[in-house]
Amino acid sequence: MEKIRFYLFCILLLWGVMPGYAQQSADTISYENIEFTDIDENATDITDTVTANRQTQSQVDSVKAESFSFNQDTDTSDESSLWAIFIAGFLGGFAAFLMPCIFPMLPLTVSYFTKKSGTTSKSVGQALIYGASIIVIYVAIGLLVTLAFGADALNELSTNGIFNFLFFILLVVFAVSFLGAFEITLPSRWVNKVDEKSNKGGLLGLFFMAATLALVSFSCTGPIIGTLLVQAASMGALLGPAIGMFGFSLALAIPFALFAMFPGWLKSLPKSGGWLNSVKVVLGFLELALALKFLSNVDLAYHWKLFDREVFLVLWIVIFGLLGLYLLGKIRFSHDSKLEYLSIPRLFLAIITFSFTVYMIPGLWGAPLKSISAFLPPQATQDFDLYTPSLTGGGAASVQKVSKHKKYSDIFHAPLNLDVFFDYEEGMAYAKEVNKPVMIDFTGHACVNCRKMEASVWPDKNVYSRLANDYVIIQLYVDDKTALPVEEQVVSTFSGKKIKTIGNKWSDFQAAEYNANSQPFYVLLDHDGQMLVKPTGADYNPESYLGFLDSGLTQFKTK
Repeated sequence: MEKIRFYLFCILLLWGVMPGYAQQSADTISYENIEFTDIDENATDITDTVTANRQTQSQVDSVKAESFSFNQDTDTSDESSLWAIFIAGFLGGFAAFLMPCIFPMLPLTVSYFTKKSGTTSKSVGQALIYGASIIVIYVAIGLLVTLAFGADALNELSTNGIFNFLFFILLVVFAVSFLGAFEITLPSRWVNKVDEKSNKGGLLGLFFMAATLALVSFSCTGPIIGTLLVQAASMGALLGPAIGMFGFSLALAIPFALFAMFPGWLKSLPKSGGWLNSVKVVLGFLELALALKFLSNVDLAYHWKLFDREVFLVLWIVIFGLLGLYLLGKIRFSHDSKLEYLSIPRLFLAIITFSFTVYMIPGLWGAPLKSISAFLPPQATQDFDLYTPSLTGGGAASVQKVSKHKKYSDIFHAPLNLDVFFDYEEGMAYAKEVNKPVMIDFTGHACVNCRKMEASVWPDKNVYSRLANDYVIIQLYVDDKTALPVEEQVVSTFSGKKIKTIGNKWSDFQAAEYNANSQPFYVLLDHDGQMLVKPTGADYNPESYLGFLDSGLTQFKTK
């Protein structure tokens, strides 16, 4: 949902730079000399230590049966992720439609269909085939990405530090391109070769005509497609790239089909002009902001400690502050035309952008900023935090911490000043010592839903009290890149893969024991390792999540 909101915010910004019916001087790509060719009609292994906690074979079978229901929750989560990818793709396609490489093509393409077909029914039919060809082309790109990487690789991309860094570089390049430093184009011979095939006539000709549009518009759509594919891949869904491309192409194809059906609507379109370049620049600012999320993932996974929460916020504050100034016309880039006056939509979008900028400022002192918490580094990375200490006041009980040094506490930060263990065996031993139930939190540095839970649900007074006083919390990071000691680097009996890092260890543990690989994933156990209730994933309703914790306590007390 956080990503959907971010893309909705992007669309609002794009709407704000549209001129309505105002005309500005043109400084975009010219299509005056373009002619359409006629179309002929005729894809230490922790399991061994946990085995000691197993009871009877019937209990193991019971756990496995329950694990099947866990996958149903995972499937629901995957379905939600696919919908998020589709919506992001659709909004991305709408943004691409407003780019200077595509928008001016709409009246030319529609007039071509209406003039060459002779009848309205034929023009509508050709436009629908043309739109369907656009969808086929872009969905094929998504499927090729899936086949090239495979399901396992797509899941690994979301947590791989090297790929996250490459994604960061890629998005920065896209942003710089949109800001006007250069254009990303494909070789002209590719375009010419595809255009030549468009004169074959019939359905094939229409298909290659759509392919020509895809190639010609690559300088505008390439960065959007690249960003969308990066987002889809980072979410780890197998069909994510294809679903994202379907949403993108659908939003791109619909206008061509609709305007071919109702050519009179063309008169209501705003004229091409400098506002089209403004759309590109706004997208450039947004892509630059989004790129920082991937750099943050790398910083957290490798414990560089260079990109803490306040550094991230400072950069976002500056980026969106500059965007607000751009919307007001106070900043101009080389390809921008002079802003003669400020339109009302543009003024309102500048107000929204500056309001968002001001909203982030208290975060420099630790304000939780719940609406964007999923994008931010963990609260625990904040150097100057006035918020977290306040959680132990105002009715929430004080946290009683273990005095001894805990394993991995030098590289991981406990959220919200809670007393957290980062090693399974150590946490279970302490739970047995104090006779408390255990909550295992399978989490990750790159997990946006995990940050959202820690920022919006865990601080709830009652939830925080349960976590602080009634449970022993064990956080296991499945994407951490810290190397294990050589003696602990073993081959997993579950997956057959070499366990080299802390992340490998806990990821394999989650998959082997609970048949799940999504995060966050909360498992409630007694101190003997027996499951108390069915595990759950992200639940943004504090009352519902509290009920989950209370049900585990009830089961623990009745044993």
